[in-house]
Amino acid sequence: MDKVLITTPTFAKYGTEAPAILAAAGLEAVRAAQPVKADRDLLGYLDGVTAIITGLEPITAAVIDAAKELKVIAKHGIGVDNIDLEAARRRGIRVVNAPGTNKDAVADLVFGLMFALTRRILAADASVRQGQWPRMFGQAVWGRKIGIVGMGAIGRAVAMRAKGFQMPVYGCDTFWDEQFAAQYGVQRVSLEALLGEADFVTLHVPLMAETHNLIGEAELRRMKPTAYLINAARGGIVDEEALYRALTAGTIAGAGLDAFGAEPPLASPLLTLDNVVLTPHMGGYTEEALGLTSVVAAQSAVDVLAGRQPLSVIV
Repeated sequence: MDKVLITTPTFAKYGTEAPAILAAAGLEAVRAAQPVKADRDLLGYLDGVTAIITGLEPITAAVIDAAKELKVIAKHGIGVDNIDLEAARRRGIRVVNAPGTNKDAVADLVFGLMFALTRRILAADASVRQGQWPRMFGQAVWGRKIGIVGMGAIGRAVAMRAKGFQMPVYGCDTFWDEQFAAQYGVQRVSLEALLGEADFVTLHVPLMAETHNLIGEAELRRMKPTAYLINAARGGIVDEEALYRALTAGTIAGAGLDAFGAEPPLASPLLTLDNVVLTPHMGGYTEEALGLTSVVAAQSAVDVLAGRQPLSVIV
């Protein structure tokens, strides 16, 4: 029986439909022991594996080359920066992902970070727990300008929520959905113009060579001193050293970060700042999103093995 290696602990955590899809296709599911910290943690599982379903675990050239029968790598999510795409391409292995499955979960977290920053929710909670009852002043989210960098599925989900908060919405992306923009009142602008106008700048682009350190010192200087930066996409899109300097100098008001260059960011000076809200890359982690992502990842892997076209192909 062909095997599918499951490297992520969140696969099928909520629901039984995804394992049923694999079983119906005659695949034996094998789960890697957790935590997977390096590619060597996966090398002992690859015999007879024709498919890998992975989350954030490192699917390196060493893993791909050691999996002699591998035909497909299915990302349990969207971003594929943890997968060596060139090694997969060289071996003729398909890489697929599950776009749109976590868009609502991530968009919800974006607004959660915005409220935590503007209404100082974490500080307020800590004060009450300490027996204090301070007057805590903040800023409104309602009606303020939002700039969305990357208007894919998640960016569009953020825009839909922003309309409900009567927020003027600015967007920038290489690919542009005119119909959506017209329906939800999204104004297309350059990145430079967006940074200068927005009260909230939220990032929703993949991590690749073109987007590495997309937001650096020069970009942060373009932002308003009252503005907030939200990154619920990927670490590496923001130059974290430049962000630390901007936050300590008052170049911008604050930041909400769900993704970091090193995860967990144990040595990051950002941990010392009180105008930053930090979360553990949990944007897509709702029961609903994880259940749907598992189903799409399982079905996409099965489709490739059966010679059918999957939902989304990267390689």
